[in-house]
Amino acid sequence: MKIIAQLSRFFVGVLFIISGLVKLNDPTGFSFKLEEYFSEAVLNLPFLEPHALSLAVILVIAEVLLGVALLLGFMRKLTLTLLFLMIVFFTFLTFYSAYFNKVTDCGCFGDAVPLTPWGSFTKDVVLLVLILIIIKYQKFIKPIFTTKANGALVLIALFLCSFMGYWVLNHLPLKDFRAYKVGTDIVKGMAIPEGAPKSEYEIVFHYEVNGVKKPFTMQELANLPEGAKFIDREEKLIKEGYQPPIHDFTMDKEGANHIEELMTEPKLILIISYDLDRADEKGLAAMKDFANKALVKGYKVVGMSASSEDKIESIIKKYDLPFEYYTCDGTTLKTIERANPSIVVIEKGVIIEKKHWKDSNNVNLK
Repeated sequence: MKIIAQLSRFFVGVLFIISGLVKLNDPTGFSFKLEEYFSEAVLNLPFLEPHALSLAVILVIAEVLLGVALLLGFMRKLTLTLLFLMIVFFTFLTFYSAYFNKVTDCGCFGDAVPLTPWGSFTKDVVLLVLILIIIKYQKFIKPIFTTKANGALVLIALFLCSFMGYWVLNHLPLKDFRAYKVGTDIVKGMAIPEGAPKSEYEIVFHYEVNGVKKPFTMQELANLPEGAKFIDREEKLIKEGYQPPIHDFTMDKEGANHIEELMTEPKLILIISYDLDRADEKGLAAMKDFANKALVKGYKVVGMSASSEDKIESIIKKYDLPFEYYTCDGTTLKTIERANPSIVVIEKGVIIEKKHWKDSNNVNLK
């Protein structure tokens, strides 16, 4: 059991550190997942949504520190208690997500390792079992160094994690695991290969029969009871087909999608604000001067947002922005870039640079 306890200690400690660092690379992305959990449609805790980012940073730093403390054998009882509480919390979230199909990706490893809800739940159950083993045989968990040395190492880890969190929140993730990373050809990323499997759906019709709502398949319509009253129809996904890496990107304006023409532009800059109500005011103000500099250099500058037309017009007027906005799904814009606003430079459909608004002076305008 001593060997099993030590192996469990090593596995849990390393996994917590890796999981925490991957999320710390992109705490804003993890906060989006927490917002989904806090929404009225899931856990109905909307008062926590404004604090999602702060909670995300605290949770991921705690995750790393607990992993470090476990490996060092530092403050054994407190570390094991907090590990147990954290894994119970995560197990509850992933079970809720999987069972009720509410949040389809828990964000356990950010965008680096997407997991299905049941896959995430299974991972947490395994970790829970291993942590229980460690708790039961905690007498075998001995400190690697002296208490002062272990405490110093944990403090160093806290400092490094805090600095990393500060850096990525004020710039961009150190490593971009998303479908819109630098070097991505957006047009090619949207293409579906010839012969790729297509999604299969079953159409179900709902009729009222003798006052009772009943479902009927396409084949059963031939034997529809007399007097049946049609209510509605729905499509059920039977088998999911090939889905390209980029499948939900649009550039809509006045009811038309302008993506084809804009992706041919040799010098295009997107100013992305997924939600203008939540955009940084200093960032929006900075976009006026940046856009003017880019326009002088021959760039076509456009804004991207999921906000309403009225909101877009008010923002353009308030900050005297020299560009128009195109609309796109908010989740897609969150995926493209985390800062609000942020800058994406594109050459003929290929993303060549991405910057936080605070780094607008560092954008390479050719």
